Amino acid sequence: MTLDIAIDADSEWDSSTDWADLARSAATAAIAESAFPQLGAGARDCELSIRLTGDAEVHALNAEWRGKDKPTNVLSFPMADEDELAETAAEGPELLLGDIVLARGVCAAEAAEKSIPLEQHAAHLMVHGTLHLLGYDHMDDVSAADMEAREVRALERLGIANPYAGGR
Repeated sequence: MTLDIAIDADSEWDSSTDWADLARSAATAAIAESAFPQLGAGARDCELSIRLTGDAEVHALNAEWRGKDKPTNVLSFPMADEDELAETAAEGPELLLGDIVLARGVCAAEAAEKSIPLEQHAAHLMVHGTLHLLGYDHMDDVSAADMEAREVRALERLGIANPYAGGR
């Protein structure tokens, strides 16, 4: 897997954290808990991008792509469809999974509200975003329960406690 990570210098993401390592671990754990674990070790390489930026950029993206005029914690922009994801066991050109964008201010506020480190919450959002790139959503109770269970298992791989244990 190829991971491109971009950190907006003006967005106040702490430079003492190895965000690239955290992002790789989170994406790898999410892939392992998906219906497409072969993406982690298949013959066909896959790529995803993660951008760590500020609330203003995420606000603009959220307004443009989702019609919601506010910042949010994470946005995902999938590029591969289910057929492409299923074909990753065969050799072929690199598969572009898509892009994930995290908003620093929203993430930090949520982490503070939950009394957890920003890095832990960001890892959860990276797992969540990666699962969206792999076709998972939470639009109804059944799909939400499935996605949540996959998130919990992926986070367990990272040594992070179930973020849903206390309810939503």
